[in-house]
Amino acid sequence: MRSIETMLTRFCRKHPRFGIPNLMTIVAVGTALVYLLDQFGRGISLSAILALFPTLVLRGEVWRLVTFVFVPMSGGILLLLELYFYWFIGSALEREWGSAKFTLFYLSGVVLNILFGFLSLLTGDPTTLVTMRYVNLSLFFAFATLYPNLQVLLFFIIPIKVKWLAWVDAALFAWSVISSLLSMDVVGAILPLVAILNYFLFFASDLLGALGYAKRRVQHQTSHQTINFKKAARQAQQKGYIHKCAVCGKTDTDYPDMEFRYCSKCNGYYCYCKDHINNHVHIQ
Repeated sequence: MRSIETMLTRFCRKHPRFGIPNLMTIVAVGTALVYLLDQFGRGISLSAILALFPTLVLRGEVWRLVTFVFVPMSGGILLLLELYFYWFIGSALEREWGSAKFTLFYLSGVVLNILFGFLSLLTGDPTTLVTMRYVNLSLFFAFATLYPNLQVLLFFIIPIKVKWLAWVDAALFAWSVISSLLSMDVVGAILPLVAILNYFLFFASDLLGALGYAKRRVQHQTSHQTINFKKAARQAQQKGYIHKCAVCGKTDTDYPDMEFRYCSKCNGYYCYCKDHINNHVHIQ
């Protein structure tokens, strides 16, 4: 998957004009326009004409493969907030990546979402409706990966970092997959993963790096050296000092200006003052 990510990055560098500038502005304005036309359509629902029903596409209504991007998933003030939020994170991603890479990310999400819709026909439901839910979810995951510590106001009141919202979304997403598996709905468990596969394609190195860091951190925390250090530090603090030379017995309490170091060659975590750090017998 990392090689695919590299290929995508190279493609964007070689084809900088591939992108659609201000793509999220186009999507947000188009969605708002469709909503307004729905409200004044005199019984005619433009959203129903533009929405993606795989069965209708198979009957020749191929425009739905594109127009479903502009179908609003809510209404009123909630839609306004959603459009602003996804315009904000989409514009931030475009500034970070450039138009080419962001457009490719968004389009790959759309294509995979379409694939999700057609594969869902395997469940035997002819009324399957494909929405932008998983594309928007992949956008949010991408934004949270790049800006994890950005603080937003939840409900315009509660300050919270984006990474915690992403973890909540990830937990809900995982639960939807698990609940499908528990109900023996294998297709329902696999298809959401297919729908946000573009996130994994573009962030494979970040995810692998995070997993590697977590593994190294666990190994460090459970290593004998770290355990011995913590034990020695607790014992030292109970005796009124932090560092004590294993040769001469000097402590940082008695000699506050003295420099103390620990020897990596000794079997354990032994501290030495600057006079003995390079002049002592290693303890094995």
